[in-house]
Amino acid sequence: MPERPRRAAALRYTEGAEAPEVVAAGAGEAARAIVEAARAAGVPVREDAALAEALSRLDIGRVVPPELYVAVAEALVWAYRLDARAAGGGATPPRGTAPRPR
Repeated sequence: MPERPRRAAALRYTEGAEAPEVVAAGAGEAARAIVEAARAAGVPVREDAALAEALSRLDIGRVVPPELYVAVAEALVWAYRLDARAAGGGATPPRGTAPRPR
């Protein structure tokens, strides 16, 4: 059975928005380019095949659906912790920056 192509997605959260939105998604070469661009910009890259699969199937500009809130929140907390450690701060997200499920 052939190996499934790698998938990747990029999210953006704007304070006050309903949920993060998909700003890039793809498989194969597109996924590689997304990951490369994120790393070049200093954005944390999390390896989560199941979440990448689900997000990469959403249309660009679509907000994350409620069924993915928990998985996306876990990824955001992970990224905030990395940023906080890199800045020499604590390990929790800055107050008011993480989206809240409705």
